[in-house]
Amino acid sequence: MSRTFLYCRVSTSTQYTENQIQEVRNAAFDVQAGRVVEETISGSIAAKERPGFQKLLERMEPGDVLIVTKLDRLGRNAMDVRSSVEELAATGIRVHCLALGGVDLTSAAGKMTMQVLGAVAEFERDLLIERTQQGLIRARAEGKKLGRPQATGTIALVQKLKAKNLTQAQAASELGMGIATIKRHWNKA
Repeated sequence: MSRTFLYCRVSTSTQYTENQIQEVRNAAFDVQAGRVVEETISGSIAAKERPGFQKLLERMEPGDVLIVTKLDRLGRNAMDVRSSVEELAATGIRVHCLALGGVDLTSAAGKMTMQVLGAVAEFERDLLIERTQQGLIRARAEGKKLGRPQATGTIALVQKLKAKNLTQAQAASELGMGIATIKRHWNKA
């Protein structure tokens, strides 16, 4: 027999999940209180990296149903949402989204919806890359220097310790810097 779980997520501690819980009750889904997972974490964090979502995955079994009120509860970008739904479907867990009319995203209609979302996500990603490239071209044309600013003070400090015949590890310890920073500046003049 399948069990129904609810995943509620808000981004900040000043927001509350009660509206999401009430929305699921109003849609006549019967979710036991022990199967409601509430989490306060940014949607920009991939679902599989969220502690509450991981806890949820540990409890769910094939045949169970996961309900979310909106797709953005699973993730902020379409690629993450699609990935999460596909992983859940692969383990036999159905995902229902109330904002899409309660459609099971692992059904034929749901898969079509997810394909459309995937196309939109790919389009968004391509636009982002295009805008970034255009911005870099514009910045170069305006004579802006790109990349990390030169750490001239750090280079001088590292070179001074190198001249004293300290090892890179000793220089890192002395300056309270990471060894990677020391190595980056070690052979610069």
